[in-house]
Amino acid sequence: MITGIITAAVLVGGTGLVIGLLLGLAGKKFAVEVNEKEIAVRQQLPGNNCGGCGYPGCDGLAAAIAAGQAPVNGCPVGGPAAAKAIGAIMGQEVSETRRMVAFVKCGGDCEHSRKNYVYDGVEDCAVMAYIPGGGAKACTHGCLGYGTCVKACTFGALHIVEGVAVADPEACKACGKCVSACPRHLIEMVPFDQRYLVRCSSSDRGKTTMNACQAGCIGCRKCEKGCPVGAVHVENNVAHIDYDKCTNCGKCRENCPRGCIFRKE
Repeated sequence: MITGIITAAVLVGGTGLVIGLLLGLAGKKFAVEVNEKEIAVRQQLPGNNCGGCGYPGCDGLAAAIAAGQAPVNGCPVGGPAAAKAIGAIMGQEVSETRRMVAFVKCGGDCEHSRKNYVYDGVEDCAVMAYIPGGGAKACTHGCLGYGTCVKACTFGALHIVEGVAVADPEACKACGKCVSACPRHLIEMVPFDQRYLVRCSSSDRGKTTMNACQAGCIGCRKCEKGCPVGAVHVENNVAHIDYDKCTNCGKCRENCPRGCIFRKE
């Protein structure tokens, strides 16, 4: 009986020893190398996994930065602080970049825009493509006001105010989700310190725009002619500001007869 117990113990022990050796060898053969820089970089990222960097979440960006495939300032949410910390990890100097925020290029709120009919249905901007006229508003270029961008924003930076989406520059992290969500492509990223912005995207001729919205750009070029540094140009019947040239003097707003150039306080 004792011999049987000893034999069983030897067999079990021997089997365990063999399995342990095999597992050890397999662990070495199939071991995944840990990139210490990747881990360190990941710890500096905010963890929102918003995809604003163009990579599949913060893990994807950390791996790309560690591999030298993405810039150290690739996270728009982390901003300069995260870029500086990651730059130190990667041994790179980080050049200063302008903070960017979302801006909705439409001022056609309930007071200024005209409606063709009263809409009572699913409140989603993407659905409006299947609605007669592309929605109730007479302007076919402006904000539909049903908040698809608001739903897409994970930082609470967008709100519907009087029928138009408005971005809060203080809360915006420039992840870009709202830009992708807007079916009319009305949202763009602008410099945080930019004070004057054109709040219109209509490419219609002046008369058509005037009939649809009291705050729409009619392409009169008064802003363009009044800009002392050549930062304003009218293209496709709507004014555009070159933020690299603009000095925020405000002349364009003073000359605009329609009030479609917004001044950010």
